[in-house]
Amino acid sequence: MANTDYYKVLGVPRGAKPDEIKKAYRRLARKHHPDVNPGSKDAEEKFKQISEAFDVLSDPKKREVYDQYGYYSDQIPAGARSAPGGGFDFSEFGATGFKDIFSELFGSSRSQSSRVRRSEGADIEYGITITFNEAMAGVTKRIEIDRSDVCPSCKGTGEAGSGTVSCPNCGGSGQQTGIFGASGKCAQCGGSGTVGRRCPTCNGRGISAIREGIRVKIPAGVDTGSRVRVPNKGHAGPLGGPPGDLYIITNVEDHQYFKRQGDNIYCTIPITVPEAALGARIEVPTIDGKALLRIPPGTQSGQKFRLRDRGAPSLRAGGARGDQFVEVKITLPKVIGEETKELLQKYAYHNPESPRKEMGLE
Repeated sequence: MANTDYYKVLGVPRGAKPDEIKKAYRRLARKHHPDVNPGSKDAEEKFKQISEAFDVLSDPKKREVYDQYGYYSDQIPAGARSAPGGGFDFSEFGATGFKDIFSELFGSSRSQSSRVRRSEGADIEYGITITFNEAMAGVTKRIEIDRSDVCPSCKGTGEAGSGTVSCPNCGGSGQQTGIFGASGKCAQCGGSGTVGRRCPTCNGRGISAIREGIRVKIPAGVDTGSRVRVPNKGHAGPLGGPPGDLYIITNVEDHQYFKRQGDNIYCTIPITVPEAALGARIEVPTIDGKALLRIPPGTQSGQKFRLRDRGAPSLRAGGARGDQFVEVKITLPKVIGEETKELLQKYAYHNPESPRKEMGLE
């Protein structure tokens, strides 16, 4: 590629550092490698261009010649070229060099199915709405999810049960020519010249789409936004790789009386004037049912009382529970009879001091 701008081919500036050049080559090689684009002449040509560009720019001596003359060729005077047989100088590219880049991109010389890395399948997130009481007690729900599973025909191998076809990478020869003219075993068929037929059910992917009904146990104490993990119920991994996980994301409905903050629960309870003034034992609601709360004499409206260990179960503290806080609100009767008026007037007569006195008000 005489007069080709190698920097433009790799998409790097002329002052690019060795690491930048290596990263650019690795990214483009993955994208345009023939194994990734079988049968594509454009991809094959692009791969040759980026490989040639990397060949020159990765070698400090060749790069120096290229920067001086605008191209690199064996026709350039010997004094300006790398020494014969010198090959690449990877000192600035770390110990990995081209060899490790190729191993990342091409894999070892094994069959197609074994050469593809068995990566883990993707996780799935599924949102579910439950009641406040279900969140406090725990509940089991049945859901249906769409996910990928191991192909029932090929059992995840991606290949048909029998039969082979000519390797599309080497044309059946078992050999492939490298970037720099060297021949070696075909990376796709391992030198055999043939590969297994693709499974017609999954088209060689080893996985197929299914809809599955699953019973999910929601533990006590979840809140809105909690993530409940169901192992191995995500998407299947390609070519026999392990499946991902299913994550249930909970949304908890509001409750008529309770509000939750962390593991504590809050509620407001009305009490009468006599209960506040004289004291009383009243029933209050909890997530476990009714409980008795002692109201001491002289209780003020807005005063809070704690019921220990009556809050939400903690997902983090191994079964421990938060507390419940009860705020009392003194209410007056909507209709006051004559007898009640007389009693209140007597009360006012015997307790003339204004509660606003500390504020300097009558």
